[in-house]
Amino acid sequence: MTEPQDSQDEKSGSDLEDAFSDGDDLADLGVPSLDEPFITKYYDGRDALIAQEKRQRSDHGFKENLSPMAAEASAIVSSIRFMEQETLWNAQYEDNLAKTTDVEVYPGMAFTLARDRMESSKLWQIVRKMPKGALLHCHLEAMGDLDWLIEQAFATEGICIAADEPFHTPQALEKAPFIFRHVRDVSTAEAAVMWDPSYIVNDSIPVATAAAAFSDGGKEGFIKWIKSRVTITPEESLKHHMGPNDVWRKFISCFGILASLQRYEPIFRKNIRKMLHDLHTDGVRWVDLRTVFMVPFTRTGEDEPDEDFVNMLKALQEEIEAYKATKEGAGFWGAGMIWTTVRSLPPRAIADSMIDCIATKLEFPDLIVGYDLVAQEDLGAPLAELTPLLFWFKKQCAQAKVDIPFYFHAGETLGDGTDTDENLFDAILLGTRRIGHGFSLYKHPLLIDMVKEKMILVESCPVSNEVLRLTSSIMSHPMPALLARGVPCSLCNDDPLILGQGAAGMTHDFWQALQGWENLGLEGLASLAENSVRWASFENCSAKEWSQEIKDGPKGKGVRAQRLKEWKIEWEEFCAWVVREFAAETDRDFMD
Repeated sequence: MTEPQDSQDEKSGSDLEDAFSDGDDLADLGVPSLDEPFITKYYDGRDALIAQEKRQRSDHGFKENLSPMAAEASAIVSSIRFMEQETLWNAQYEDNLAKTTDVEVYPGMAFTLARDRMESSKLWQIVRKMPKGALLHCHLEAMGDLDWLIEQAFATEGICIAADEPFHTPQALEKAPFIFRHVRDVSTAEAAVMWDPSYIVNDSIPVATAAAAFSDGGKEGFIKWIKSRVTITPEESLKHHMGPNDVWRKFISCFGILASLQRYEPIFRKNIRKMLHDLHTDGVRWVDLRTVFMVPFTRTGEDEPDEDFVNMLKALQEEIEAYKATKEGAGFWGAGMIWTTVRSLPPRAIADSMIDCIATKLEFPDLIVGYDLVAQEDLGAPLAELTPLLFWFKKQCAQAKVDIPFYFHAGETLGDGTDTDENLFDAILLGTRRIGHGFSLYKHPLLIDMVKEKMILVESCPVSNEVLRLTSSIMSHPMPALLARGVPCSLCNDDPLILGQGAAGMTHDFWQALQGWENLGLEGLASLAENSVRWASFENCSAKEWSQEIKDGPKGKGVRAQRLKEWKIEWEEFCAWVVREFAAETDRDFMD
């Protein structure tokens, strides 16, 4: 076939490309203008389709009912976000070009690389002050300030370090187990420190002695080494090619070390008080803690640890109430404890932990608020295998006349159709009130509908999911897919001491979501905070009462309704602060 000749009314392909690339008027090509009726109709239909989808979002109702002040604050924050993406996160911006760096900045870059820069932003100042409601998913051993905790090890009389083998090789320094312990009377005159090949296994060496003898930099080097052993380092967090199992091995190794230091009573009490203060300062008013009851608790001045955890929970309860009674603790609502069992334990050990949970609930009825199974899902027993034990646990609860609801970790995996992925099915069928992580839930349209119908909230932990190699950055996290489908979610920090957030608060996770997800905005972020209050474990209630309270929200009559009203007042005050502080310096054109 021969190609048609160009006529005076036609242009060749190359001419057409030139016209588009040069920005010439396209009318002579017959390209319709934007105000042509059928083009206008197309865009109207497009806008209607987008609006229809957004009405299905879980934050739609919240956004539709913003007060004028909240709407103004949200517009201001949207403008600031846009300007920072054009400057702070733009590799071509002159301030960035002037700085030599091996990493090109861009919006949504890896948390580990972005952290210092994000903490210098106006968006950080705003999110830091935001009322965040309740923290629903965190692990006690991985909460707090690591620098402060290490200081306590040196400042507390009798704190020693003990190892399973001499630490005289690079391999031992990197991976060999060790713990902290309290010892009333230690003679170190003849004792060899663990850095010496002649070290006697399990000898207790005062931390000051061990630090002074550390071969790579003395005390300063010792502290640096401790930090490398109890945190996921920046280098480790970025090695996504190594896969989740690799980083989880390091992650799990951190908990026992940290717990061994934290669970000496004087340090424990101060750590709880500081954690609550830091959370409160960050805008958190309630926290549902999780902890594994394996590393024992040692009372003040004692060498031998307790046989149970009664004194630890008593101290926890006392410190919560003591903080609430202080001037600085005014407005803090409190905390609950979700009893957790390691899912990889033998079945009999899991059953024993369940019995301990029930006994502890009877002794601390207002403190113990639920039950969960923890540790790496991919390597632990799936819920399907543990179902007989879980039904047995519920029967034992009924006989003891206590109600201990489930708050299961589920779907914290990259799998699709694996046993771990299918934990989501069992979590829902077994009546979980919330789902921890729910990372793979977006793959299950039927389960998404069930979660919405049963009003189950997903406790999402974006920074944790990134550092533990489930997602490469906030931009590829599945939570926006859940929000778009109407799934109720909240933001949580999971294990900030280990994962790199560096403090007990939630600002890093809130900031990442706000900066990374275009559809969210300040108002969407606020809806997540409101969700956290709505789904928090404020008091004992049956499954029926729980569902009714969730449904009623602020229109109810109980503690939950009151807390939602208090949060709403704080939210409006925060929005007024945003308008006062940032409206004048914001380019209003961006807000139109």
